Amino acid sequence: MREFSLPALYEVPSDGNLTDLIRRNAAQHPDTAVMSRKVDGVWQDVTATEFLAEVRSVAKGLIAAGVEPGDRVALVSRTRYEWVLIDFAIWTAGAITVPVYETSSPEQIQWILGDSGARAAIIESPAHREALAGVRDRLPELAHVWEIEAGGVEELRTSGAQVSDELVDERTSLANADDIATIVYTSGTTGRPKGCVLTHRSFFAECGNIVERLKPLFRTGECSVLLFLPAAHVFGRLVEIASVLAPIRLGCVPDIKNLTDELASFRPTLILGVPRVFEKVYNSARAKAQADGKGKIFDKAADTAIAYSRALDAPGGPSFGLRLKHKVFSKLVYSKLHAVLGGRGEYAISGGAPLGERLGHFFRGIGFNVLEGYGLTESCAATAFNPWDRQKIGTVGQPLPGSVVRIADDGEVLLHGEHIFREYWKNETATAEALTDGWFHTGDVGTLDEDGYLAITGRKKELIVTAGGKNVAPAVIEDRIRAHALVAECMVVGDGRPFVGALVTIDEEFLGRWAQENGKPAGSTAASLREDADLMAAVQKAVDDGNAAVSKAESVRKFRILPSQFTEESGHITPSLKLKRNVVAKDFADEIDALYRG
Repeated sequence: MREFSLPALYEVPSDGNLTDLIRRNAAQHPDTAVMSRKVDGVWQDVTATEFLAEVRSVAKGLIAAGVEPGDRVALVSRTRYEWVLIDFAIWTAGAITVPVYETSSPEQIQWILGDSGARAAIIESPAHREALAGVRDRLPELAHVWEIEAGGVEELRTSGAQVSDELVDERTSLANADDIATIVYTSGTTGRPKGCVLTHRSFFAECGNIVERLKPLFRTGECSVLLFLPAAHVFGRLVEIASVLAPIRLGCVPDIKNLTDELASFRPTLILGVPRVFEKVYNSARAKAQADGKGKIFDKAADTAIAYSRALDAPGGPSFGLRLKHKVFSKLVYSKLHAVLGGRGEYAISGGAPLGERLGHFFRGIGFNVLEGYGLTESCAATAFNPWDRQKIGTVGQPLPGSVVRIADDGEVLLHGEHIFREYWKNETATAEALTDGWFHTGDVGTLDEDGYLAITGRKKELIVTAGGKNVAPAVIEDRIRAHALVAECMVVGDGRPFVGALVTIDEEFLGRWAQENGKPAGSTAASLREDADLMAAVQKAVDDGNAAVSKAESVRKFRILPSQFTEESGHITPSLKLKRNVVAKDFADEIDALYRG
């Protein structure tokens, strides 16, 4: 199939903007908890009425400071309650939010604030204040800076106390659906980030149709979601706005270091994450079972879950024997995994990278459906996702209702719909390259099956062509190799080379446990063990599993274990955990060459 579309389930209001949602919630669900925030370590609910009042008080402070309609206001912060509060306050003041990753370098902050022409910035911490101070002289348009941890939100409330409600009402009604809501800068896997201009219409079309299609996951007063993704990323923004649109209770946590504890205390019914989160849940559970001497039981339970899920798609469904085994393991193993995920959820939405078929079947088999989706910043996050009632594991689902997916002659995925971005900010050349006759060229390669389910097979620019002329899509094999508990990242190489090779980094969290179990010296590191025969053999098993998914010509013949992980700080991955392939290839050129010596 070359093209597929679904009718819209949600009508975008032509004369409205996203602030309509919080006013509607206060009118229709005044006492319903729409937010939760941590106060002294305890979750405290915020009703729709309370949230609206807080948003308006912060918006008054922005107005009092001279923020004008259409001004860009930068927001540099981790994911927290104040992020959502300030985002809606900026819109209420008639301005435009420019999110900035809280891990950004001074140079990145300067580029985004300078390129967007930000008139004001709200930052989170002293570290951000220091980073901004170093580049402030290069930002002549930046007139105001407030710091959340230094009482910046309260300062805004106090300074705006004399601003009238009538003026706020006037400001909040200025923008219509086609006006700019936000400028989200791409992660920048190549070159400088580009500012994606997303309108209020984009988010209405995106979030409205997702909520309608996944209605059982967004029941007001019953459902809740914990946001631990970066709010500066478009996927995190989808979670924020869809939760408000539904509305369901939204909680925010700044990082995933203590994610298990946060899930246990918040107990969400819905989780939105990236594949690495779900891989960690699986690998941590398996490692704990092995440490407790129950590794074989866990592995049998995992195999049963996967077989059970696969059988759900087969004629006749699971056999009596399989159903019996599944019931036994539900009590012994699966219930404990549900508890790790908060104990209340049955669904998760995964995006950002391929989940992997085996992991998808495992989670569905334990009764926790991870619905895989696909999207880009330019498509306002998800442009395809698996429906809750017709999941097809191994695909990224059907198009967002009201949009169209087309496969070009060369296999490139093209998108059309109200959710697509308007332009790249102040970059006509890049806009013209990406948008042709209303169609967005994603750069991804994919296929559509007979039911309109999309499968992504790689990126056009990442296709490797070996010296023998074989085209290799790295994503397929990389995802399989990375699923191993010991593997943090994998990058396939081989462009113009005689065979396919790989660079592998070791997950530091699991290395210590593995080293202890395998009699290695205490304090062993990837650097000290990279030539160790046992570690090489363990990684070879991961590579063998990856090779099983591809042809012999596409398989990894050799690999190199690198001495350290790829990190955002090292410049090798983006804040959304995407590999900067060109940077890795340059910095580890000697390691790549070593694969092909002798």
